[in-house]
Amino acid sequence: MELEMERAIVILNYYKNNGNFISMIISHIELKNWRNFQSVNVDLRDRVFLVGPNACGKSNFLDSLRFLRDLAKAGGGLQKAAIDRGGVSKIRSLYARRYPDVEIAIHLSESNAEQPLWRYELGIKQRKGGKNEPIVAYERVWKGDRQIIDRPTKEDENDELRLTQTYLEQINTNAEFREIPKFLESILYLHLIPQLVRHPEAFATPGLSEDPFGRTFLERVAKTPEKTRKARLKKIEDALKLAIPQLKNLTDTKDVMGVPHLEAVYEHWRPGAGKQREDQFSDGTLRLIGLLWSLLETDSLLLLEEPELSLNSAIVSNLPSLIYRLQRPRKRQVILSTHSADLLSDKGIGGEEVLLMTPTPEGTQVKLASSNEQIKMLLEGGLSIADAALPLTAPPAIEQLSLFK
Repeated sequence: MELEMERAIVILNYYKNNGNFISMIISHIELKNWRNFQSVNVDLRDRVFLVGPNACGKSNFLDSLRFLRDLAKAGGGLQKAAIDRGGVSKIRSLYARRYPDVEIAIHLSESNAEQPLWRYELGIKQRKGGKNEPIVAYERVWKGDRQIIDRPTKEDENDELRLTQTYLEQINTNAEFREIPKFLESILYLHLIPQLVRHPEAFATPGLSEDPFGRTFLERVAKTPEKTRKARLKKIEDALKLAIPQLKNLTDTKDVMGVPHLEAVYEHWRPGAGKQREDQFSDGTLRLIGLLWSLLETDSLLLLEEPELSLNSAIVSNLPSLIYRLQRPRKRQVILSTHSADLLSDKGIGGEEVLLMTPTPEGTQVKLASSNEQIKMLLEGGLSIADAALPLTAPPAIEQLSLFK
């Protein structure tokens, strides 16, 4: 009884902001037949760096988590999440053979050192006949060590249409484990494209339910409560001054049409220079602003796609420590993909934080860098991940590229 009470207190401590569950991380993930991957079974930390050659599946790994988010979020669900990705046949790995179901399983824990508070497992397949829509092959939920959901149920077997929806997307069926969909629907993915920030009207995309590329980034900033908005922009300005010494007075404003903008003053040889807006900011400045805003915005899991793009190498080499400092007080998990030797040169990155992706004839293998003895010895010898692991991600015949005619 005392143990149950202690566990209840721990769970209650996760709640704030009207019950949002914000202090968990995905401590373990398993994938089967998901795109590039025939099988994945790895532990995850507060920071995770995805490393591998082009087309090995780094984006697809991130998309497995976006898929779970799309199942749980309002207006989402299994059917839409699958259709947005071209259907189950496009999601299913080309390496799937006798066992064609697509499977995703995650553990949610307070930290990677703790036992999971929740486990969620989902298998999906195509319904035979008709439109071949995706259906639930199985859905299972554990709270601690106790299993509370096991589908298909008798009701599912009597009415197969029930299997076209997961319990994640149904408010009336997920009451016992609502912490899981609340966590998943808050996942934030960012791959900001500066051109979309500068000229959002030229890239209108009807039906896009999220904004991973920054088209509505300025609207997001403008909708933030004023006190919070000003405080974040001041923090971002302080950071930008270190990277761009001539920048000062970063603020938000609106034009005569009510369209939101960012403004800043650049000090240079010309005294009394006017303010510049985001359409005059460099790509690197816009990407750094978007990254910093996202790190300050919420406590939910943040997925970053190649955050080093457009940034000076000196800035890139400081990104891991910057992310660490901003995430630790908020107990937030950050998973990012990268090709950058500068970013991975930070010797504070441990082998247990790096997922090494290696293409093979049977699909991409995913392993912790620390499980590779060669990498482990090099790290213990004082080398960085850039020195110890990146050479293993180079295509075997890459030297021949320079001979291409």
